[in-house]
Amino acid sequence: MIFLRAMIGLFGVALSLAVRAETFVLTSTDYAEGDTLRESQLYYGLGCNGENLSPQLVWSGAPAGTRSFAVVMEDVDAPAAIDAWHWVVFNIPAEVTELPAGSGDPKAGLVPEAIQSRSSLGDPGYAGACPPKGQGAHRYQIRVYALKVEQLALDDEIPAAAVAAEIEVNKLAEAQLEVKFGR
Repeated sequence: MIFLRAMIGLFGVALSLAVRAETFVLTSTDYAEGDTLRESQLYYGLGCNGENLSPQLVWSGAPAGTRSFAVVMEDVDAPAAIDAWHWVVFNIPAEVTELPAGSGDPKAGLVPEAIQSRSSLGDPGYAGACPPKGQGAHRYQIRVYALKVEQLALDDEIPAAAVAAEIEVNKLAEAQLEVKFGR
């Protein structure tokens, strides 16, 4: 009987902890999981006529110990020989939990402490989707990372893939939103 009471007590504590623990999630007022990118989020150039406007993002439930955030957008269906980083922004202060639409424009200065690496297309900041014609819809994974460091000791000239590797080394958690686009 004592064993049974102890087990019930432990189960209650575990259930209580599970209820209080938040899940790290990424959402957007622009998109839900699996939505198709709008023209405003597409690249302008290379045969695409978008506005190159980064989507609005908001996240919640970051784990204890989070000291900063990083956001990346990657075309996971790009041919293997192509580096497909569309957005890499890091050193976002821990108290920031939202990026308004257009934050991917480094000239806007919406998060002045953050650093926006060069996309695979060579420009700093957000580079919208523009997959090759005839390949079907590509999946674009937008991920936010909770990091255990206040800053990554990198600058905006470091290639996006190198920044992504450093993010992986310092991550506490990640949340993802996947959207698509094809032409």
